[in-house]
Amino acid sequence: MSEIRPDAGVKPLDPAQLNTYFVLLEAVSLLQYQLEQQLRAEGGISYVQFELLARLADAPGPLTMTQLADGVVYSRSGLTYQAGLLEKAGLITRGPDPDDYRATAVTLTDDGLALVRRVLPGHVQLARRLLFDPLSGEDLHHIGDIMTRVRDHMRTQPPRSATARKRRPRSTTPDASVPKD
Repeated sequence: MSEIRPDAGVKPLDPAQLNTYFVLLEAVSLLQYQLEQQLRAEGGISYVQFELLARLADAPGPLTMTQLADGVVYSRSGLTYQAGLLEKAGLITRGPDPDDYRATAVTLTDDGLALVRRVLPGHVQLARRLLFDPLSGEDLHHIGDIMTRVRDHMRTQPPRSATARKRRPRSTTPDASVPKD
């Protein structure tokens, strides 16, 4: 394999780091693909939709759109679109947050909870078979510790929902609807 080198001034990944990077991304992609297939077949929902429903099912009450976006690490616009699909399907409801007039509260409906309960057994079985069966108890402990440290390190950055939105530059061309002198 030829070496991959970043721009000047950036130290390249050593072979062990590069291998770990590619193996991790491949394993996550393979797992997510299989889980997505199971969720679509058994529940007619995507992986992201399942994540949203499962977070709501696990929460003690409604969550705001911002809390959901931070939890599933998804863009605001993408989350709004997915929430719209789930609401249209009767799996969630959205409304004003009683504690913050600027926020939207999301609540899981009874149908949404029933769907989570229906797809969860197959989801757990698949995750166990693909991810946990090849690991020993010691492996599980180590990988859990390692990935927790990595996740916590990444979470020290501001959540995506807290980053400023990119604004389109204002047009400098005259508006055609404004009459000229």
